[in-house]
Order: sequence, then structure tokens, then C-alpha cells
Amino acid sequence: MVDGSAGLGDSRLNAGRRERELLALGDGGVIDVLVIGGGVTGAGVALDAATRGLRTVLVEQHDLAFGTSRWSSKLVHGGLRYLASGGVGIAHESAVERDILLTTTAPHLTRALPQVVPLLPGVGTAQRALVRAGFAAGDVLRRTAGTSPAVLPRSRRIAAAEALRLAPTLRRNGLRGGLLAWDGQLVDDARLVVAIARTAAAHGASVLTRVRAQDVTGDSARLHDTLTGETLSVRARSVINATGVWADHVDPSIELRPSRGTHLVFDAAAFGGLTASLTVPIPGSTSRFVFAFPAAHGRVYLGLTDEDAPGPIPDEPVPSDAEIEFLLDTVNTVLREPLRRSDIRGSFAGLRPLLRSADDSTADISREHAVLHSPGGPITVVGGKLTTYRKMAQDAVDAAVAHAGPPASPCVTQRIPLVGAVSGAERDRIPAPPVLIERYGIEATEILRLVRTDPALAEPVAPGIDVTRAEFAYAVTHEGALTEDDLLDRRTRIGLVESDRSAALPAARAAFAHHP
Repeated sequence: MVDGSAGLGDSRLNAGRRERELLALGDGGVIDVLVIGGGVTGAGVALDAATRGLRTVLVEQHDLAFGTSRWSSKLVHGGLRYLASGGVGIAHESAVERDILLTTTAPHLTRALPQVVPLLPGVGTAQRALVRAGFAAGDVLRRTAGTSPAVLPRSRRIAAAEALRLAPTLRRNGLRGGLLAWDGQLVDDARLVVAIARTAAAHGASVLTRVRAQDVTGDSARLHDTLTGETLSVRARSVINATGVWADHVDPSIELRPSRGTHLVFDAAAFGGLTASLTVPIPGSTSRFVFAFPAAHGRVYLGLTDEDAPGPIPDEPVPSDAEIEFLLDTVNTVLREPLRRSDIRGSFAGLRPLLRSADDSTADISREHAVLHSPGGPITVVGGKLTTYRKMAQDAVDAAVAHAGPPASPCVTQRIPLVGAVSGAERDRIPAPPVLIERYGIEATEILRLVRTDPALAEPVAPGIDVTRAEFAYAVTHEGALTEDDLLDRRTRIGLVESDRSAALPAARAAFAHHP
């Protein structure tokens, strides 16, 4: 069988392919599109450009999904919160893109997630009415986006018993049921980025990690291979800056005002078998919530903050003590037994690449994206959010083609399934464990093929962790993992809990020993 997307080229990303494509790039010649940045937007741009027949090269100075793209809430939002501030356009766009992800491009990496707002005494009549109206508006968004109720059911009022079934640790005293709505959830954001990048590679794009772009202009850059120290210069008809919160480092004319969003990581047991997003309105806000939801590897994530984050951009943002206290204090208003700091297993924070606004707080700055082009500089795509990455990429490539050509076909990414995509009855026919299908889709059979070749690969990477050695091997041979950190922190999310990371590190090292 052909590896990757059906009927396409080879989608495998690995050290050997990287070396070959760097050598080919060094032979010279003008490429059509140079993409700088390997997050969800950059990977999306590479896929969009490659599927239009453009010679495309993506470079990323670290790893795929190294920055903000791996620190999201792992949700595929329908844009409901943007209606509260009058953002009808971005709300509709989000709902449309959510439908594309759920039904066409990534049905294997997405799923419907119920979200329940418990009706406790702290939720007053006015706030309850606002939430109900918001959920009703979300139903309208779903319908206008063409999403079937079979994919995302309609919102409704639920009894206390059902609220407790979905969120067993809710306070019972005073619980008057709940309001239930549905949104989309990603199995993992970093896995989505890898799938997009591999699909771009299957369409002919070169995806080169550990390559830093320097001296960037509108039609050239100097590329530095951080593994070998070698450099080469490339010419491109268009250069697209998709570096997110680092966009102003590539083009100093860009002005950003980053906002930090923090999540806490708990064992699933701390929430008693949570099967929905437990959604808690933030006092004083009509559109913001704190939510706890089930996540991969038997965990629950609790988020989200929205704090101004001025100053230098760190590779890995760190939550503040105030954010941790805020999240705990807010969720504890609806729990029978309060969560404590000692219950926290890990945490993560991401920076949103928001365009600077003179007066607004970061919580109020529009999440719409922008495509900017400074004289002599690259085309920059910035702002937006993970759910709308595909539309951001489309707009950026449209701008590149309009500016410098060559003529290209229209965007087709709204109907291109990503590597592994499988849905419905097809999913049920895959002879693989559900947890593998959830992570790899149809490619789960490739994991099992590795196990048949070497039965030792069926072993978990560490006791009590639901990742096998075969998954590490596959990440090295197919998913572009070049270091142990890539395996632990991005191809899987084992690294979010430090003790799990330490336990799995020997298996990560062994994966490279067997697949150098």
C-alpha cells in the first residue's frame, strides 16, 4: 500500500527524508512558497500551497507544534463566545471550520464533547438565561454551518441525575440540573499538526524541522540547519511568515500583544470519571468560562485563563501562581470536595498571537486573523485560533499567489482528508484497539504491523502509561520525531506529568537506538 493519504505520495517524515530534501534544496532553483513556522497555521499553509501545485518548503527552527499549537485547550470551538461581543462573522467561520474538521478532514482526531453548565445556587437567573440564550445561538450556528444533529446534538436542559452522571464530583446540595450543549474536541492538538504536515508532504511539500530562517525578506531567506550547523540561501516567489507569537521577530513591522492561557493537569480520578466538559461561568463575565474536560492518557485538563503576557517570548510559557489559584477557586465553586494544589499533576500555558490594540484588554481583542504584507517583507498571517487554521492558510496562500504568482488552482483543503482520516462505519471495521484508532485513524494498522514484526513493541513505554513502544517507533519512522523531547512532549503528551516523563524517557531513547 502507499503510505499516507490514499493515492498520494509518501507521507512519511523522518531523518532520512529531511536530509534528502535539504540536499535537494541546496541544489538551487526558485521555490514557489517558503513557509516559516511549523505550528498548525504553518502546516496548514504548506498543505494549501502544495495542493495547489506550488513547490512548497516549510521550515521550523524546533519541532512541529513546538509553540502555541500544542498548548491549546484541545477543543474545536464553534465560536459561541464571539457572538457575545458581536463577532458574528468569526463565530460563523469557526462553526464552518469545526464542521470540516469533524466530518471531512480529521474525523479520527476529533469528536463531539458534551459541555454541561451545572445549575447551582451560585448561577443566578440572569446568568442562567444568558447561558441558555448562548446555547440556543450555538444551535443556530451549528445549523447555518450545515452540521448535522447526528454530529453535534442540540442543546437542552438536563436533570440533576444526568448532570451527575456526566460530572460525578458536582455538588449535590442545591443542584437543579444543568444546561447541556455540544462542541468539538481534539484528541490532541500536536497530533493534528503532525497529520497536516504529513498530508502536505504527501502532496509534495518539503517539511524541514530544526531549520532556522534568518535574514528573511519577501523573496528570500538564509536557512540554518541547527543539527549540522550548515547554512544555505533560498529564493522564493513568496515567503509566508506563520510563526505565531514570534511573528514580529521575523517581521519587526508586526505589533503583537500576546495573551497567556493556562491549563492545569489532573488525574481523571480527581474528577470521578468526568465524561463531559464541566463548564463554570466566570463571575462578572457573559462569555467566559472555566472548564474541566477529559483528555488523553487518563487525565483531565482544567482551563482557561486570559492574561496579558508582555515581555520576551519564552519557548515554554509558565503559568503564574495567580492563574493557578484562579482556576482552582473557580472550579471549586461547583465541586463537592475542593481540589487542592497537591492534586495537580502538571500544567501548561500557551501564548495567543494577538494583534496589538491600543486600548482593549487581551480578553476583548478580536480573535480574527489578519494577513499582512509589509514592503519588501514576507506575507504574515497572524491572530486567529486553532479551529480556523485552514481558512487562515487559505487566505495567506491567496495573498501569496495574488502578489507574486505563479498562477495556482483554487483552494481545495476543505475536502482533503488528513493522513489517517476515517469516520463512521469505517472506523468500526478497523482491526485495532480503539485508543490507537483515536490517535492514528486508519494508520493504526501500521502500528499493529510494527508489533507483528517485533512483538516487544507491544509493551507500554512505562508501567501504567497507555502508549506502546510501537508508537514511539512509528513517530520516529513516520512522524518526523528527531529527539526524545519530540516523542514525549509532542507526538505524545506524556511529558505533561513529570513523573510519567521520567518513567518513559528510557523507552524514548531506545526508540532512537533502534531507528536512528
